[in-house]
Amino acid sequence: MDVHHIVIAGAGTMGYSMAQIFVQYNYQVTIYDLKEEGLLHAQKQIKENIQTLVEQQEITLKKANDMIQSLTYTTDKTYFKDCDLVIESIIENKDIKQSFYQEISHLVKDETILATNTSGISINALASSVHLPERFIGMHWFNPSHLILLIEIIKGDHTSDEVAQTIYQLSLDIHKKPVIVHKDVLGFAANRIQFAVLREALSLVEQGVVSKEGIDDVMKYGLGFRYACLGPLEVADFGGLDTFYHISEYLMPDLCDSHDIPTLLQQHYQNGEYGVKTQVGFYDYHNGKDLTVTKQRDDHLLKIYNALYKN
Repeated sequence: MDVHHIVIAGAGTMGYSMAQIFVQYNYQVTIYDLKEEGLLHAQKQIKENIQTLVEQQEITLKKANDMIQSLTYTTDKTYFKDCDLVIESIIENKDIKQSFYQEISHLVKDETILATNTSGISINALASSVHLPERFIGMHWFNPSHLILLIEIIKGDHTSDEVAQTIYQLSLDIHKKPVIVHKDVLGFAANRIQFAVLREALSLVEQGVVSKEGIDDVMKYGLGFRYACLGPLEVADFGGLDTFYHISEYLMPDLCDSHDIPTLLQQHYQNGEYGVKTQVGFYDYHNGKDLTVTKQRDDHLLKIYNALYKN
């Protein structure tokens, strides 16, 4: 299935980041949003990002101009009528997404692929609102999308193999690392692993076994450092499955297996402390620290990206 014109619904951080990547690889992209101010913000951010690429000599000035010319910003839904792929990246709310698909799936061509960037809402639940659900699929990107290579491709019960393979190849064409999730489960693969780690990490902090700083250091300087090079199954192979088997005998029964929201997470949420976005979460980000740590995160990710994946 050929993909040339892509409409990205939602001009937020993920939306405009995806748009920038696609135009860098010569796709025609339209960014749709309900609000004009959202589009203006996206346009400003993309131009700044493209200018940075020019200054870093990642692209030429001609390439930068071509990228800018390949982008359209609109609040007009008629642009959906002539596209090959829609990637929805609107608010993470099932009802709102379903309402979007009820309208848009009838507006686009029958052969247009519809993809959602949801982080974990059931693909089947969303597909129930889609006209011709065999062309509906999950395409889960990770923030910051210009540095994180993984894209999860999640099949619903009705998703055709042709659609899945088209999105898989498209991901390869923009130099991403796609993984097909063959069954629709909440959280897909990455978030299920991420929240299993978070559950055990918060349990250890709540029990006073280790400090919050300590648990983050365990991941950054131990597990995370290793996982940047090897997946968990590869780590087990290198460590020896006999060793992992014997550790499992005594450790698995002792791990946290609560089905409740972790207490520390619940407390911060109820206090309106959402992390960097509110300048306080598990850590304090006041007095400009939010900007400092965000830049530090991106700098570190860029160094890892350049060291492992640049070439």
